[in-house]
Amino acid sequence: MRSFGSVLSCLSLLPGVCLLAGLAGGCDNAGPAKDAPAAADAAPAADIGEVIATVNGVQIGAKEFQQAAARKTPASGDSLSLEEKKEVLQTLVEDKLLYAEAIRKGVDKDPKVQKVMVNTLVREDVFNQIKNSDFSDEVLQAYYDAHKDEFIVPEKVQIKRILIKTGPDRTDDQAKQQAEKIRGDVAGNPDSFKDLASKFSEDPYKHRGGDVGFVAKDGKPGLDQAVVDKAFTVEVGKVSDVFKTDDGYNVILIAAKREQLERTFQQMKGTVLRKAKNAKQDEAYKAYVEKLKTGATVAIDEAKLGAIEVKSQRRPFAPGMGGEAEEGEEGAGELIGVPEGAPEGIPAALPGAGPRPVGPGAGIGAPGGRPARPLPAPGARPAPAGN
Repeated sequence: MRSFGSVLSCLSLLPGVCLLAGLAGGCDNAGPAKDAPAAADAAPAADIGEVIATVNGVQIGAKEFQQAAARKTPASGDSLSLEEKKEVLQTLVEDKLLYAEAIRKGVDKDPKVQKVMVNTLVREDVFNQIKNSDFSDEVLQAYYDAHKDEFIVPEKVQIKRILIKTGPDRTDDQAKQQAEKIRGDVAGNPDSFKDLASKFSEDPYKHRGGDVGFVAKDGKPGLDQAVVDKAFTVEVGKVSDVFKTDDGYNVILIAAKREQLERTFQQMKGTVLRKAKNAKQDEAYKAYVEKLKTGATVAIDEAKLGAIEVKSQRRPFAPGMGGEAEEGEEGAGELIGVPEGAPEGIPAALPGAGPRPVGPGAGIGAPGGRPARPLPAPGARPAPAGN
């Protein structure tokens, strides 16, 4: 028996909202919804090819069957046997029945399922309409010239930090004296910085021997900008004086420095394509949503909205939580000449745009940037949900 997660996957596969009424015949969801758009506004029926089966009146066409069958490897020879074709068709029949049951039970009302439907809609109607071939070298060169600052690697310094905090158990003077002593130990033996940081520092990087990594002048999430500003006044290999920030007293060592680097169009052509395409997708997405808003009726009760208490679920930044790329990662993943049809990046979510659409070929977006499980192909059996 397929899991609930598999049923959800099926919802994202079957094309056309027109299936809802036919498949869910007899249930509360069947029939035209109140205030539904006129039939003339409905999307035209897809060309499914020759009808080879029906499920409660819903047709399965040769085109859908061929797409599913193409993914099955024949047990012998180059073609599927009749029995193998029946297996593929049986899978499609099961998908239609599961889909109908899901609609009958109102699974489509689940916010997660609705997000899958939204993602699928945006991918098909917006993202897939914009191809790599739309961007000539001249267009990409013009984009690069207009956004050259985005392709410059800024000057960076590698900061190592020891932080001594003040608090109920340590007065300001005690914290300063401890920081001064540590600073003297480091000045006499810079190689001791890692051990001293691991032992005494009270910032998130103590477990890395105080190594904050390479930081540009505009700073790094979770790091006091005053530390960054101080770092750019210290010579490489030198230790700073003790200085105070909102966190406490600091001692920093500048381990290395990287000069500003401007990368050429040819070096960054893959990234230029991705950025230009994302920008065009952003524009197309916004236009698509604005078109849907035209004539729509939206009523918001601001009093009730304001009465809802929402507490932030954001966690404090710590090393390894997805902040700026660490040392050695600059320029990683840059591709020159991305092949047509390759999975593309996702435009940043627009303010108020709702669920962030997934890119072509991507699965349902997972929180925290974790890799998402790809959606099964039409007609394929969805992978079992994880335990």
